[in-house]
Amino acid sequence: MPGGVRLDFPAAFANLRPPNMSTAYHQLLEAAIRDLEDQKARGVRHVKASAEALSALSRPVATPAPGATRPPPESRLTPAPVVTNPTPAPAIRKPVFKRPTPVAAPQSLPIVIADPSPVPVLPPLDPAAKAAAFAELRQKVLVCVKCPHLASSRKSVVFGVGSIDAELMFVGEAPGADEDAQGEPFVGKAGELLTRIIGTMGLSRQQVYIGNILKCRPDTPGQSSGNRKPTTEEMATCIPWLHQQIDIIRPRVLVALGATAVEGLLGKTIGITKLRGNWQTYRGIPLMPTYHPAYLLRNQAMSEKRKVWEDMLAVMERLQMPISEKQRGFFLRSA
Repeated sequence: MPGGVRLDFPAAFANLRPPNMSTAYHQLLEAAIRDLEDQKARGVRHVKASAEALSALSRPVATPAPGATRPPPESRLTPAPVVTNPTPAPAIRKPVFKRPTPVAAPQSLPIVIADPSPVPVLPPLDPAAKAAAFAELRQKVLVCVKCPHLASSRKSVVFGVGSIDAELMFVGEAPGADEDAQGEPFVGKAGELLTRIIGTMGLSRQQVYIGNILKCRPDTPGQSSGNRKPTTEEMATCIPWLHQQIDIIRPRVLVALGATAVEGLLGKTIGITKLRGNWQTYRGIPLMPTYHPAYLLRNQAMSEKRKVWEDMLAVMERLQMPISEKQRGFFLRSA
């Protein structure tokens, strides 16, 4: 190759360690060998070196006699041969090899929504006072007409169902057609699925409490069927009723079913896909956002069912409920 030769290493340098060379020579040689070995470890198999450099490297350097004054380092270097009208060799840029930086597996950080609601200081309630307060609240809600357009189109007010001593409370969006007809939340197909989820947790509808952000079905003028999302104004008008229910029941854990329930309780809009599985806090109460059962009816993927179940396992752990191996294995392919 013009201007240089091609070498295999480190075999090419294996015999370049004569015993009578100076200390500086050995240090430079060892440094060169270490550099070549390091390049080999990175996958380099050949390097380029000029003939002049190889000649200088193989030329012995005299070791000074004992007691002789050592010349300065500059004079100990062997001068390069003088070449008249040299043919310029093409510039060779030494390749720079970098070890690949390990890429850490992405970690999803918990998404926490700041709860603007102050934590109320509530006086203790004895069972009789608690039942009386809840009955009084129910009567007020059943005759509510704060949203005239909803009051005029509803068949019934869907107050809620379950135990007022429940440690676990589920909050949904709003009544649908079936709920409006029967006056009870989550009685349609989505409700049947929620009932199965609660049963798989080892509980019943009578042991938990189930409510909604809205107590009336959102009207759908000109439509004989279908549902719509509650408006921001409707949620703001109706949410005080739910606040009072929670203040009386005082559950240990809340489960928000879907993005609308999260928006109603925490006042923030964020994608439920990003939010689910991340603990939030509602007025001092741990809140677990998860998918609405209606979503699972639309998306039958085992992976999506498993996500909701993992959220329920987290709820059970927070409530210190016993969890069997069978429960932990639900919706796993190996189960």
